[in-house]
Amino acid sequence: MQVATGTVVNGKIVVEGASLPEGAVVTVLSRGAAESFSLSEAQENELLEAIAEIERGEFETLDKLLASLPKKP
Repeated sequence: MQVATGTVVNGKIVVEGASLPEGAVVTVLSRGAAESFSLSEAQENELLEAIAEIERGEFETLDKLLASLPKKP
């Protein structure tokens, strides 16, 4: 999984500082949007399990995640 930030330009999301392969499936969270979204039952279950893992303390801190990433030359 990769986290990236982007900006909408002419109706398309331009990702800054990340190279994504053509056809990559991405999830977009928009700040301040008042519209709701829906998930399939499987997606909702996956999200709920991920939340439960975090609540159990089963996660990596940002510092550990960043330390595990390969260093660019």
